[in-house]
Parts: sequence; structure tokens; C-alpha cells
Amino acid sequence: MSDIRPVTWHEDPAHFQKTSRREFLYVGLVGGLGLSLGNFMKLQAAEAALTDPLIAKAESLIHIFLPGGSAHQETWDPKPFAPIEYRGPLSAIDTAIPGVKFSQYMQNTAKIADKITVVRSMTHGEAAHERGTHNMFTGYRPSPALQFPSMGSVISHELGSRKNLPPYVCIPNIPNEFAGSGYLSSAHGPFSLGSDPANSGFKVRDLNMHDGITTERFDRRRNILSNVDEHFRTLEKSDALTAMDSFYQSAYALVSSQDAREAFNLAAEPEAIRKEYGMNEAGGRMLMARRLVESGVRFVSLTYGGWDMHSNISSGMKNSLPNFDQAYAALITDLDRRGMLDKTLVMVSSEFGRSPKINKDAGRDHWPRVFSVAFAGGGFKRGLIYGSSDPTGSEPDQNPLSVEDMAATVYNQLGIRGTKKLMAPGNRPIDIVRNGQVVTELLA
Repeated sequence: MSDIRPVTWHEDPAHFQKTSRREFLYVGLVGGLGLSLGNFMKLQAAEAALTDPLIAKAESLIHIFLPGGSAHQETWDPKPFAPIEYRGPLSAIDTAIPGVKFSQYMQNTAKIADKITVVRSMTHGEAAHERGTHNMFTGYRPSPALQFPSMGSVISHELGSRKNLPPYVCIPNIPNEFAGSGYLSSAHGPFSLGSDPANSGFKVRDLNMHDGITTERFDRRRNILSNVDEHFRTLEKSDALTAMDSFYQSAYALVSSQDAREAFNLAAEPEAIRKEYGMNEAGGRMLMARRLVESGVRFVSLTYGGWDMHSNISSGMKNSLPNFDQAYAALITDLDRRGMLDKTLVMVSSEFGRSPKINKDAGRDHWPRVFSVAFAGGGFKRGLIYGSSDPTGSEPDQNPLSVEDMAATVYNQLGIRGTKKLMAPGNRPIDIVRNGQVVTELLA
């Protein structure tokens, strides 16, 4: 629904909840404009629909990003009946959804296919890594005039923090320049772990007090800093000061909260669970993501692997895909048995797919015209294959999904209306998602 209203006589919908002489005058005004009372009531309802809060289906989002451009043909959308130059070197296997096949290295994911939604018709027009990544992290095409916020920062801005935990966390580090807060306050930027959970001796950067700092000394430093901040705040009003104060408050809450520190304690997980996910990068990162959303983090951005396979794609997939497959299937299974999957949305994406034809180096090149993304939980349907690519994996064949529609649907499940406007520099109102529609066919 468009948020451009043909007639606006009052900006506060609550105004219409009070029956008064003024309201009858409005009805007279509407009549003078040639509208019936019925149309007036429809406009009133439309006004309320644009401002009433959505009912969130998901409390958290885990975004698993596969940087480099993951090949849809070797993962979610194999083409076993295409000519060999399109089919590629890998075989396909059956899944828990009758008639649906995944790549040979996705055996664990194939078994839980009835718990997820796979979109085989994702499409956009950006064939460069940076521009495609910008699309998938912000929901917008890049613009030289404005730096857009990442989805994580928008979620931080709209939903805030829970249980003294940062609302937006990156595992292991901030993955790219488009994962930041853009035109929003830097207070909504991501918290980065600073090291990989899969490493032995893993420790979150800046999470614990330095040796020799007692609780009393910690609180005394906090009070001194508050007094200094207040002095400078009276001298200058700026986003930088406000954001810095917000960062300090969040940092103090994080360091002083035992529950918050425990959320990052991967060693507390039973060995059987850690082995189920896999004792490797994919396993450690996805298990950490589960711990964080379970503890209250709103948005976890997680990267794994390198998928820019211009040559020898067979070897590249053999090295990267099995660990992803084990960890991803374990994550979905673990969330489901804990009763968390319905409230946790898990999204797997890449900046684009790979070219339909195997190149001279036995690899595939950049291809944004069609590729695959996967969703699980958070009110998405289970066991759904949405859309399709054509027989050679070159173009969307049915139900193409745009970046804008994807973003609008994801935000919708978190209770965020994509048509809401945020303020960019110069007091410019900018839609959270421009021209995006919620795709109800994806939703349960």
C-alpha cells in the first residue's frame, strides 16, 4: 500500500477516536470534496493501517551470508537434466520434499528441507561484488548521494536491545562496509566479536574488565565519565556525542552483566552439541549465533567461506559446502527442538549467483539475474520451494523475487513496516524499503 495520501486533514489517527463537533465538521469538509462518508471511513482506516504496529512473528534474525557469490546450481537449485556444460560437475540428491533435489554435498540440509523455504528465483541487476553485497545488506541499490543503513542497523533502530545485549552483532567481524548504520546514528552500528568462535581460546574483544579493575573502581570510572560527558553535552549537541554515550551505556551494561557475558561463552555448550554443529568455522559461528538469539540479540550477521569460484568449482564446493551443510542443518534442527524456530528467522543469502554455463577454467562467473536464497522459521512456510529458474539456471522462470520484496517481507516478520520513513541528513524522509511488497505466499 502506498503511503502517499490523497487527502490529509490531520496527522494523528488518534484524533479520530474522539467523537466531537470538530469531527462532524470534517465529515462536512469531506462531503464538500465530493467524497461519501463511506469513502471517508475507508481513508480513515487506511491512515490507521499505515501507523498501527505490525504483530511480529519473529523476535530475532540470523543472516548467514556466503560472500563471493554462491552458485545456485551447486547448492539449492541443481539442474540434473541440463546439458553437462550447464549441469556442472556435481550430482543431485533427493530431499525431504518429494521431487525436490539439492546438491550432493547438502545431505544434512536435504533431510530437513521440510523445515525451510528455498527461493529459487531471487534476482537483481548488480554483477559487481560490492554493489550486489550492498543490495543484500541494505535492501537498496547503491547511491552516490546517500549511505543506506544495513538491515541490522534498521532493526537496532526500530526494535532496540534486550537483556543488556547489543541488538546487532557480527560474527566474527563486521563483514563489509555496507553492514554499518549508514545515515542512521552510529549508535545503531554492529557489535563485532573481534575473533572467531571456532578458534581455540576464543574470547570476545573488550567483554571483560581488565585485570586489577574491581567492580567499585569500574563504577567510579563510569560516574566520572558521566560527569565529563554531561559537561561537553551542554557545550555541543551532536549525533557523535549522543552515539558515544549510547555506546558507553551499552558497553557498561555488557561488561557488568553476567548473563550478557554468558551469552558469548561458547565453551558452556555440551560437547555433543558442538560436535553436532561441527568443530570448525561454520559450526562455531552458527552455534554462537544460536546462543546469541537465545539470549536476546535481535540481529546476528554471520559470514562463512569464500564462494567466488571462477575456477575449479568442483573442488571449491567440496572444500566449503559440507561444513556449511552440517552446521546449517544442525542450527535449524537445534532451534526447532528448543521451540525457538517459530520466533527466530534464519536467512541464507549471497550477493548473487553464478553463470549458467561452466567456463573454460571449470568454474562459474558472476550472475545476478537469478540465484537462490533460503529462509527458515520466523513465520515463513515450511517445506516450500518458491519460484524457479529456467532449465539452464539462466533466468527466473516463475515468481521472480526482488531485493525490495525480500527486504519488505523480512522486516514484516519482525514487526517493522517497510513503508515507514526514517530521517536521513537534511531532514529527508527515506522509506525503510522503497517499492517493496510483502510476499504473502512465502508466509505461513
